[in-house]
Amino acid sequence: MAKPVVVITGVSGNLGSRLLPMLGSYSVIGVDMNPPPAGAELQFESLDLGQESSTRVLFELLRDTHAYALIHLAFVIDPVRTGVIDLERMWQINVAGTARVMEAVTEANRATDDGIKQFIFPSSVSAYGPNLPEPATEDSVLAAHSLAYAIHKKQSDEVVQTRSHSLRGCSAYILRPHIFAGASVENYLMGAFRGTPQGKSARAEKMRKEGKRLPCMLPRGHQYLDNRIQFVHVDDMARLIRHILQREPETQRLTILNVAGRGEPLTFGRCVEIAHAKLVRVPGKWAMRQVLKLLWKYKISAIPPEAVPYMTGEYIMNTDRLRRFLGPEYEHVMRYTITDAFADSFQHDTATS
Repeated sequence: MAKPVVVITGVSGNLGSRLLPMLGSYSVIGVDMNPPPAGAELQFESLDLGQESSTRVLFELLRDTHAYALIHLAFVIDPVRTGVIDLERMWQINVAGTARVMEAVTEANRATDDGIKQFIFPSSVSAYGPNLPEPATEDSVLAAHSLAYAIHKKQSDEVVQTRSHSLRGCSAYILRPHIFAGASVENYLMGAFRGTPQGKSARAEKMRKEGKRLPCMLPRGHQYLDNRIQFVHVDDMARLIRHILQREPETQRLTILNVAGRGEPLTFGRCVEIAHAKLVRVPGKWAMRQVLKLLWKYKISAIPPEAVPYMTGEYIMNTDRLRRFLGPEYEHVMRYTITDAFADSFQHDTATS
């Protein structure tokens, strides 16, 4: 019997790379602008979702392969690492690209009787905004601002919500994970705790080669160290996606789930301790933004100055719905606590220090 076909956009990113080894019972077609790592077992199609023409190409791919599910991971998270600095180009890939993918699914399901049954989209905790008075539920208002990545996640999330009811027999899933953690993860917040000079300048490259770390920076005041934060291990996120693929599609057309590791949130202060980071305190948020602007200008750091609200605010999610959704499988899928997920991000540092 032929394996069910699963199409993954953004397959070459970190989550895609962690997910691929878990999908041995599926025939995977990977879609990305960049090829996946050598040795990956999949059919690869090079496609730029920032282009309008990608809709038809993806539609034909879904129609001709009779794909069972589409996992939409394609998203520009880190402008420096991806080289997509232009905001309009970034929006075309992130937001318009999400709309194009959903249009392709709709048209493929219109064209065939055995079309896409599951559409899975990872949104983000950042869509809720950087300062929440209480833990966000899946029904909380999406109030992202300042940071382009967060705004684009909010807008893409809204695109999926709006279009999910026109997918013609396809169940849609919006997963809102907190910050990804794990040894393989590179994102701006992990970079801040690791002190990694991720910029593209020769100076940043020299610092990386020499193993030099930038200090972790926060404004003065205890509230910034006391702010709480959650994490989710990237492998747990991959296991959750596989779990969704393996269960029957939901009768309801849209399922939204907040996703974070098990257990209690960490404080920023505890994160600094676990990361063995050097902490530098600056007079306030304005000063922190100016320092980040300088490090960004000279291409030493890859942390956008607009990220300051997300580095100085508190945004916690309620994950009761995820626990109910997974039921007895909860601890099998979500294997890492928040603390263990964050600590795993620094295993290499501990081993080499």
